[in-house]
Amino acid sequence: MQDKHSRIFRAAAELFEESGFAGVTTHAISERADVAAGTLFRYAASKDELLVMVLNQALRTALAEGAAQARALRDPVDVAVAMVAPILRLGGQHAENLAVYQRQLMFGPPGEKYRSEGLALLADLEAAVAERLTEQAVERGLPAHPELARVAGISIFGAAHLAVSRASTGAHTGHAPMDDLRAQVRQVVDGYFVGLAANTEAKQAAKQERHDEQH
Repeated sequence: MQDKHSRIFRAAAELFEESGFAGVTTHAISERADVAAGTLFRYAASKDELLVMVLNQALRTALAEGAAQARALRDPVDVAVAMVAPILRLGGQHAENLAVYQRQLMFGPPGEKYRSEGLALLADLEAAVAERLTEQAVERGLPAHPELARVAGISIFGAAHLAVSRASTGAHTGHAPMDDLRAQVRQVVDGYFVGLAANTEAKQAAKQERHDEQH
């Protein structure tokens, strides 16, 4: 079973890379994998699921590389960009495939195995970005505020998601997606630290006010 799964995965990955989603059929995948069509559908119920299966692994590898690069960086913008930029690079390899992948993750069947795995990958990415932001806030002498970091992580991933979508929508032509992503990440990160500082100042002011009232 593992051998058949490996052959199906390899055949699907090769064909999607060679011909793009629209140019691939499940029949071609089963032929290249040397398995019957019925066997193919025991591993994935549709061509869409096969693509998600393949791109989950590609994204997992790309995000691991981005995280490794980010560990050597100190500037919070550089860190966040390094962690989410692999999504853009993956889209640059075959925009059509990633557009279908995005659509399936957003609107695919609830509970479908490969969709759930992909959503978990993205949730882990958001959490990892939030964790690094929290670490950097503490290094700056600011209080840890996990909820603000969580929201900032979601915003940073959202910026990357929209940057990838531009390839299929044609939005913002004439502007480099990576440059725009970095600018958006800077806005989010700056806002995150400003928000932390303002939160700290508000708490200190409230504490001082209570102190003054008591004395």
